[in-house]
Amino acid sequence: MTTSGPLPDPATEAGRAVLGRLETELIAWLTTVTADGRPQSSAVWFLWTEGEFVVYSRAGAPRARNVAANGHVSIHLNSDRTGDDIVTFEALARLEPGSPPASAVPAYLAKYGGLIKANGWTPESFSRDYPDPIRIRPTRLRLG
Repeated sequence: MTTSGPLPDPATEAGRAVLGRLETELIAWLTTVTADGRPQSSAVWFLWTEGEFVVYSRAGAPRARNVAANGHVSIHLNSDRTGDDIVTFEALARLEPGSPPASAVPAYLAKYGGLIKANGWTPESFSRDYPDPIRIRPTRLRLG
């Protein structure tokens, strides 16, 4: 089902469920397109804020180059165990080099601080390894 707008409607049960997942889920799948037109999907950590996704990309990762060349992306949440409860956004992505690093974003650290530590990083070392902020603005929402 395609919704009437690009953002979840908090007035509906489905919209509230999607918004809840955007706040709590740890992994989304970001699909970018290479210069020669091949889609590339990557699991990413994300923060949902102000109606957009914020993703920090690893230094030199293809996804940042892909976004710089073509901002049309999709991002989706995992399905449930039986392949239902799918949430997919078509979106426009942009690099945000002037944005604060992950280590300076309290909401990002609240969500991922434990995983940052479990992977042997400090917030500062994570920010050095993942210095490229990408903001992703949904243009279409599909539920299924």
